[in-house]
Amino acid sequence: MKKEKKGLTYWIKYLLLPVIVIAIWEAASLSGSLPPYMLPAPHEILELLIKTVKNGVLIKNIGVSIGRVFSGFFLAALVAIVLGVLISLSKNAETITGLLLQILKPIPPIAWIPIAIIWLGIGEASKIFIIFIGAVFPILTNVIDGIRQIDKRYFEVSQVFEIPKKRLIKDVIIPASFPQVMTGLKIGLGNAWICVVAAEMIAATSGIGYMLMDGRSLSMPGQVILSMLVVGIVGKLMDDVLQKLQKKLLY
Repeated sequence: MKKEKKGLTYWIKYLLLPVIVIAIWEAASLSGSLPPYMLPAPHEILELLIKTVKNGVLIKNIGVSIGRVFSGFFLAALVAIVLGVLISLSKNAETITGLLLQILKPIPPIAWIPIAIIWLGIGEASKIFIIFIGAVFPILTNVIDGIRQIDKRYFEVSQVFEIPKKRLIKDVIIPASFPQVMTGLKIGLGNAWICVVAAEMIAATSGIGYMLMDGRSLSMPGQVILSMLVVGIVGKLMDDVLQKLQKKLLY
């Protein structure tokens, strides 16, 4: 598939709204309409960004959060894909797991934080558990939906020719359900990033969530805003990486 090049017009449209928002924000701050104790000016946020990058604080906290995210996310992806294939291919597995999954799935990941701390303490295990909970259900749902959308004739032919299930999974199920699985992985990774920030805001001594709450407790709105912007930017970059990976693997 030929890659579409994005011209100057696209980038002007793409960046126009953020530039306007920043310009209005800066003007309001300089005119005194926006008190610095409520919302510091963009140039102050930029100065703080440069400072925290130079002293290594920002890079360290981003690295800690990303490490936690990928630990929980990869564990969730492994469990969800294996369980999703099992549920999709076995009526017994679907019946046995159905009620429990339907009860657990609607519970917000943040609601698991108190019990995770009781069970696992405030160390890394509780944070990875929260990330796992946040990521596993979107991936599982999309794996199951992806497999169920495969043409039933493939399964009928595999039964007629007595094709082993391992080969069926490898040659039919995985390729056919891959787009839907990738959608689940993207949603799961986004949820994982949200969950790690939420977990770090409650019980952590490092990470972007900790940096955000530290700014609040020290009455440093600039640090709070910077942390929020970093959460959004890193989340977008993660989604972009998975998007490019999906296109590369599919096309």
